[in-house]
Amino acid sequence: MRRGAIALCAFAVVSASVAEAQVAPGDGERPSIMFNRWQEDWSVLADPAVPREAFDDLKYIPLSDSDPETYLSFGADLRERFEADDAVNFGVGGAKAQEYVISRMEADADLRIRDEIQAFVQIQSDFAPGKTIITPVDRDRLGLEQAFVAVTEKLGDGTFKFRAGRQQIGFDLQRFVSVRDGPNIRQSYDALWADYETGPWRLTSFWSQPVQNRDLRAFDDYSSSHLTYGGFRIERKIGVLGEVTTTLSQFKQDDARFPAITGNEYRDVLDTRLAGGAYSFDWDLEAMGQGGHIAGDEIRAWALGSRTGYTFGSVAWTPRLGFQLDAASGNSNGKTFGTFNPLFPNGYYVTLSGYTGYTNFVHAKPSITLKPASALTVMFAGAAQWRQTTRDAVYTQPDIPVPGTVGHGGQYTGTYFQTRVDWQITPHIATALEAVRFNIASSIRDVVGHDGNYLGLELRLGW
Repeated sequence: MRRGAIALCAFAVVSASVAEAQVAPGDGERPSIMFNRWQEDWSVLADPAVPREAFDDLKYIPLSDSDPETYLSFGADLRERFEADDAVNFGVGGAKAQEYVISRMEADADLRIRDEIQAFVQIQSDFAPGKTIITPVDRDRLGLEQAFVAVTEKLGDGTFKFRAGRQQIGFDLQRFVSVRDGPNIRQSYDALWADYETGPWRLTSFWSQPVQNRDLRAFDDYSSSHLTYGGFRIERKIGVLGEVTTTLSQFKQDDARFPAITGNEYRDVLDTRLAGGAYSFDWDLEAMGQGGHIAGDEIRAWALGSRTGYTFGSVAWTPRLGFQLDAASGNSNGKTFGTFNPLFPNGYYVTLSGYTGYTNFVHAKPSITLKPASALTVMFAGAAQWRQTTRDAVYTQPDIPVPGTVGHGGQYTGTYFQTRVDWQITPHIATALEAVRFNIASSIRDVVGHDGNYLGLELRLGW
């Protein structure tokens, strides 16, 4: 794709938070194009009063004369992003500057039988023209992204849901368990999922083999018992404080590789989160502890994450002042292994540049977010970063060590400045921009790294 054509995409990098904010339709309204396409309910098109658009005959194909909730629906998504990055891995190890496009195309079919049974299939085709360093999350010429069957039943005073098959899982802000919407290929899981919701409570149990991507031939992505993740989760709404969530899970990975150790990795994970908002304040606080063992060494690792803010609702452009504080442990070469494993992080949480991994770091980030129009959001931020311990490496996204940084240099790793613009042009078209300037500290410069500049321009279409 030529640069002139790319420029027509304008702004870029649609954020998962924009898509997730869209809600299911009410009476007489068309459904929104949602972050998770399988959550959309197109049965409202059975009502002739609902406004019509082109190709609605494919969005809602009734399969029963007596039940409007028995139907078949088709959908499609296209995401095109141009990225320019002159500091891949901060240029350490001979990494060159890159300018390229990542292209994601998805098509789905959704079968509903009454409001009880759902069969959902989604395929993907992903390319990265111009990218010289191809990773497993960059290219998948044709793959099965999701294919599951779900059952929903009323049970007592609540609702029971069960899903089986290839599906996508994301918890909360997706700090640690995510759909991985930032890179080109989303994270899927071959999983069993069950939850029961009643009143303020929601109880969830899940077990999965995370899908690993490869691009040797069509439909060759796979999962295996060499990488598994599962557990239990309890959610409780508690009035003005918002929602409290506790998750107890286990992560297992064979032949895991870290700078200090290699071997089979078993992590028992305890995660607690409090999120809510009141009186113009909002908050999202999360803490995770990890135990277990790797290659005979005991694991003791931890992470903290927080996003808080205050919105001036009566002021023009409704400014929100935010502050983000995150930290994750590194390995101190003591009697236990302390490097935190971020599990399945979302590329959006810190920045899209990939300069920062959620491992062995401390991160402080003030920001201001403005809304010049209801569909337009602009955010400016600056952040400082440190290592939690200098005995472990500096890590980039998701947990890639920068060569030569283990045990060398100081704790301070650098400062970055970030600008994001998100514009929902129509219900079907969204664009955004993200620009990041990262000024490295001597801890990276001493291993012949250099400052980083990242620009992402994205166009997203949904039907």
